[in-house]
Amino acid sequence: MLDVLTIGRVGVDIYPLQIGTPLAEVETFGRFLGGSPTNVAVAASRQGLRAGVITRTGADAFADYVHRALRDFGVDDSQVHPVEGLPTPVTFCEIFPPDHFPLWFYRTPTAPDLQIRPGELDADAIAAARIFWLTGTGLCQQPSRDAHSAALAVRDGRPHTVLDLDYRPMFWPDPATARAAIAEVLPQVTVTVGNLDEVEVAVGTRDPLRAAERLLDRGPRLAVVKLGPDGVLASTGTETARVPPVPVRVVNGLGAGDAFGGALCLGLLRDWPLERTLRFANAAGAIVASRLACSAAMPDHAETLALLRDVQPEPVPSNPAVGGEDR
Repeated sequence: MLDVLTIGRVGVDIYPLQIGTPLAEVETFGRFLGGSPTNVAVAASRQGLRAGVITRTGADAFADYVHRALRDFGVDDSQVHPVEGLPTPVTFCEIFPPDHFPLWFYRTPTAPDLQIRPGELDADAIAAARIFWLTGTGLCQQPSRDAHSAALAVRDGRPHTVLDLDYRPMFWPDPATARAAIAEVLPQVTVTVGNLDEVEVAVGTRDPLRAAERLLDRGPRLAVVKLGPDGVLASTGTETARVPPVPVRVVNGLGAGDAFGGALCLGLLRDWPLERTLRFANAAGAIVASRLACSAAMPDHAETLALLRDVQPEPVPSNPAVGGEDR
């Protein structure tokens, strides 16, 4: 049984090693494992959880790299399979700190991870996972949308079933189509996570409290709204918590949300108080924002706690990790 099982996007991030240089002028690049749900699995593994990912690659050299990287990060790759005729996606970005990181996704007209089919799913693994994590991007095309619906039917509303809204406009014909697809699955998940742009697409408002209320009205039991430089807000039916960001010198903000997600998983499984969970997840995200890579930059549990202790005046307790010692 896995602590965290994610489904969806995978690829290879090609990031410029010359920060602040337009892509047309960059001469040297670094190669990293990428794709939001894949990064969340890596982040969860780095926090000491047993993590795996359901995804698809091409049948190519980059697929070999994906498998090797997942294993190196301690992520189960037994549900990662090739799709003939499609290349493993690559993603380029430009890096202009502190808040401008344009992305170019090479995954059109489709990508292997959007070709996951319902009949290929391991229903037992999906049902048994203590956290099942899916993204809005996985709803943007068939047969992936049907596969996500089938997985949600297997979950049958059990905690913790997490929808990362993960709205990428280049994958959708328009926001209204994305909103309709998200509306179909919200009643079947127990947790939602999204930034202000994403919650606006999902429920039509950028007001954090109102967005959280609307998300909860649609079925989830916990709504997390990431506020960028203003921190993060989360609400349940009985509690709302808002915490400030952790100040760091931003290098690349692209993987911070995935680090936040992996750390959020730890807080959910340990049943931490909501505010503590948010502070811990914020610290993990801040660490990644201060580094170039996404997956390779994910902090472990001890490193996240160390930063949290630096920015909090009161001691931060360290509970034993789920399933054993931290690793």
